[in-house]
Amino acid sequence: MNRRLLVLLLGVVATVGFGCAVQGQPFEKITSAPGNAVIYVYRPYSYGSSALRPAVTCGEDTARIGPGGYHAFIVPAGAKIVCSIQTDAGTDEVEFQTERRSYYIREELGWGLLTATPHLNPVDTDAAQTEIQSCVLEPQIGSAK
Repeated sequence: MNRRLLVLLLGVVATVGFGCAVQGQPFEKITSAPGNAVIYVYRPYSYGSSALRPAVTCGEDTARIGPGGYHAFIVPAGAKIVCSIQTDAGTDEVEFQTERRSYYIREELGWGLLTATPHLNPVDTDAAQTEIQSCVLEPQIGSAK
């Protein structure tokens, strides 16, 4: 009986410690200043790889996004912007020639041999609107660079 209780307790601790989604404010669309575009990078909640938060860089800004979180990158319109993500297993990047509008990128982490393989997937606005509604603003503490 004590062994079952120990296994249950360890399972709860692992879930609380590693499986929690990001805590924060629900998704809210940003109205950017004139001359800017907004790139929303979001990561739908998934228990797999939930302990990993690789840095995502768009233009000059970097953020770490956990499962169930998003970050809004405000970038100049009319510029060539590269968004990238990197883990030990590889790198992925997406390039935009920005206009004054919103862009959406889904961060996905697949599993490689030993670690997560990163992927940035541009998503059309309609599909992104339903997915990003369940995400919350990722609190950023200090610089992720």
